[in-house]
Amino acid sequence: MHRVLIADDDPDIVQFVRVSLELEGFEVETASDGREAVEKVLDTSPDLVLLDIMMPEMDGITALRRLRSHPGAANTSVILLTAKALSEDRVRGLELGADDYVTKPFDVTELMARIKAVLRRTQAMRDVSPLTGLPGNFQIAGELERRIEVGDPFALVQADLDNFKAFNDHYGFMRGDQVITFSADALLEARAEIGDTTTFVGHIGGDDFVAILDPGVAEQYCKTAIAKFDEGILDFYDTADALRGYIDVADRQGERHAFPIVSVSLGVTSNLTRVITSQWEASAIAVEMKEYAKRQTGSSYKIDRRTN
Repeated sequence: MHRVLIADDDPDIVQFVRVSLELEGFEVETASDGREAVEKVLDTSPDLVLLDIMMPEMDGITALRRLRSHPGAANTSVILLTAKALSEDRVRGLELGADDYVTKPFDVTELMARIKAVLRRTQAMRDVSPLTGLPGNFQIAGELERRIEVGDPFALVQADLDNFKAFNDHYGFMRGDQVITFSADALLEARAEIGDTTTFVGHIGGDDFVAILDPGVAEQYCKTAIAKFDEGILDFYDTADALRGYIDVADRQGERHAFPIVSVSLGVTSNLTRVITSQWEASAIAVEMKEYAKRQTGSSYKIDRRTN
């Protein structure tokens, strides 16, 4: 259930909007001025704020500025409510980070549509990896469940990097982030090369990725992704380390260990040879296959070919 905070000093508008929102299934809180609105946002973290511009104590523009400057509220969705027709007020609000605005008097149907649209956009943005731009866990789960429900053949590929922690510790997180971005690009390039436009590529987080695709092209996809990855990974190493084929990293006790070049391991399962009834089952099998792949030296993949 989404939670909305209405910040307006007009009790009639607050009551009208509150009832309308509650009828749509929203949980609603209210504030009568900008200062109270900021305090409640920081205290309760609503999903969206309806913020009137003209309020006593603290106006809506000042409240919006404070919200956007506070790390705990900077990403809260805000729709401005204004009785002013001047475009300068709308522009100021949008420049400060408002997601939308509604001019009073407003049609409640339009207001509800705008609220739902902003929440949809916010959810979509929150579920995208800021580093790779790939869909995150929420969209991954939804795509996998959708394919299971439809019943069409699909394959799930679970991928992660080997020796990445040592690389990250040795070279630092900035170069580590470059390797994560490069890995995402390799998976996307593999999708383009196999020509399956229905292939879904997602970023679970860290160095973990997934692909959901037609099982008929799953093996080709893995081979292509590995080729793309192995072709470019040495570019992220210092020349001496690349020529040597490993990095020398000291542990907490001061002992030095040699870590091979970062590689990628992929585990694959599909409903082509066995019944898969949930995303959890599919993920568990794919992870099992990935662990088998990790036992190999260098980049590799393992496909589950067992039947039920």
